[in-house]
Amino acid sequence: MRKFFALLCLLWVLILAPQPTIAALPATTAIKDARILLRNALPIDNPAIRSVQQILENMHKEAKLKRWSSLRGMMNQVEEILTQKEEEILTAVNPLYQEEAKTAYTNLVESLIPLRVAIEKKKRLEITPLSEASLVFVTTIEEDMVQQFPFTVPQEYQSLPQLKGRATVEMVTNKGAMKLVLDGYNAPVNAGQFAALVQAGFYDGLSFNRADEGFYVQAGDPEGDADGYVDPKTGKNRTVPMEISIPGQPMPIYGKTLAEAGYDRVLPKLPFSAYGTLAMAHSYDNPNDGSSQFFLYLFESDLTPAGLNLMDGNYSVFGYLVEGQEVLRSLRLGDKILSAKLIAGEENLQLPPVSST
Repeated sequence: MRKFFALLCLLWVLILAPQPTIAALPATTAIKDARILLRNALPIDNPAIRSVQQILENMHKEAKLKRWSSLRGMMNQVEEILTQKEEEILTAVNPLYQEEAKTAYTNLVESLIPLRVAIEKKKRLEITPLSEASLVFVTTIEEDMVQQFPFTVPQEYQSLPQLKGRATVEMVTNKGAMKLVLDGYNAPVNAGQFAALVQAGFYDGLSFNRADEGFYVQAGDPEGDADGYVDPKTGKNRTVPMEISIPGQPMPIYGKTLAEAGYDRVLPKLPFSAYGTLAMAHSYDNPNDGSSQFFLYLFESDLTPAGLNLMDGNYSVFGYLVEGQEVLRSLRLGDKILSAKLIAGEENLQLPPVSST
């Protein structure tokens, strides 16, 4: 039954996705953890801290297979890097966040003590939560390494809100609360549009107006004739362009799907591989008319063979669900958003200047 469901969903995408995406078949193994995807998408370049990150992320696989010798070797690597590369890591931190990063570094080193004990005593079930606890401190250090926003949004989109960094949204529904992390480093315009509407209370009281159980839920359609957000200053629907970041490019690709831009086999920095991927909805024939309607991707990654995700490159991903997966699974057509609030990162939201005329 699960395989049949997967085939149906894949067929649904093949039929309804814009045709250029048929070639958009990333060949890499999918990363399913939203927190890993968010860490990897940070605009930093520090091999030492990245090595620590990757080793800790891979520990759960080795623990599952009871590869104790490998785990001990991984612990040795992490401890050696943190001992020998402390200066290299901390000097890469933004001066504004040096104290926070130093505290996180000390906490990271201390967090390895119980992890080492769990490995030595072969307490397999303790290794994943302990390594994830260490990764919290790694994340703080990596976030503190960002020196400045890495690029300038094209002039034609300067009149739109921009999120110059990360922000966290708490979305309370009639089924419970969820937390979403918005990634403005890789989709500042789409994340900025969403964050600005959240800040304005636009989504409060709106229903999930489209849903396909096991595939997606969508919300953001206001009451009335409009399909999206109508800017009171202009009386027109405020739309955002397609915006997709890919490795090796200094800024996102704007206004085109990846296939249209000639990158149909490139995996975006923010892929559709995690449960609860957050993306902007748009009409079938115009990828640049996204406005207020967003969707959360529900397609279970276990049912999606790596390399067969035809959503990548056709929609602008601008964040991920990080808490409340069970709430998302329970949402159905007609359920409501009771409130949506920015609970972190509001200072990164840049709104366009208000005209005096």
